[in-house]
Amino acid sequence: MIYYRCPVVVDWNNVALFVLAGFVAQMVDGTLGMAYGVSATAFLLAIGVPPQVASASVHAAEVVTTGVSGLSHHTFGNTDRYLIKHLLLPGVVGAAAGAFVLVSSPADAVRPLVSAYLLVMGGVIVSKAVRSSVPLNVRSHIAPLGLVGGFLDAAGGGGWGPIVTTTLIARGNHPRFAIGSANAVEFFVALSAAVTFALTIGLSHWPAIVGLALGGAVAAPLAAWLARCVPVRPLMLLVGGLVMLLSARTIGQALGWL
Repeated sequence: MIYYRCPVVVDWNNVALFVLAGFVAQMVDGTLGMAYGVSATAFLLAIGVPPQVASASVHAAEVVTTGVSGLSHHTFGNTDRYLIKHLLLPGVVGAAAGAFVLVSSPADAVRPLVSAYLLVMGGVIVSKAVRSSVPLNVRSHIAPLGLVGGFLDAAGGGGWGPIVTTTLIARGNHPRFAIGSANAVEFFVALSAAVTFALTIGLSHWPAIVGLALGGAVAAPLAAWLARCVPVRPLMLLVGGLVMLLSARTIGQALGWL
């Protein structure tokens, strides 16, 4: 049985806010290879949208944004065919499984857990900004990485980039190709999750979906171009800190502390 309820009505009066949120999230994601799902989901949870609905809405929007982003990264020569080949199928399978697990769980129980997960992901982003990883130049175990990344991305509403991109970079892959390849595969991961959500709980928050998709689609080509030259550490610190703040606020509300 599927459990969820939505105490918040997301109407078209808020669409401009969602466009802005989608634009900012995609600028970060396309430039750093992470944080669109984490940022957008943390934002929706912070305004009271249930975890299942938030993840469904974000992944539906990501079908558009990651499609444009992946094509843009390919156009600018930021992709690695080997990485794409070994991430794609495991990522798709993991995303479908993660979405199914999420929609089968009670919303009130899942909300603080998803927020705690996003809090950790925010910490991962911050930690990557403040320390240097030692390149290992390892290209093995890519498929398990895709499987875990896809599962946690769908179950948590975000995490493909923080898990997959950061691991690829830590292993020694060039940041440009790790970011571009992860973004290209993320289209198929988002599509798998979105289809699973559509077949289970449906897609209901269309103002959020349209706004996030529109803002992200506009930002994607610019972000792909910036991936080659932007200084990433200050931006990672800002995004990671914001995600942690939003997630902590949601946890506090769920526990009755706020």
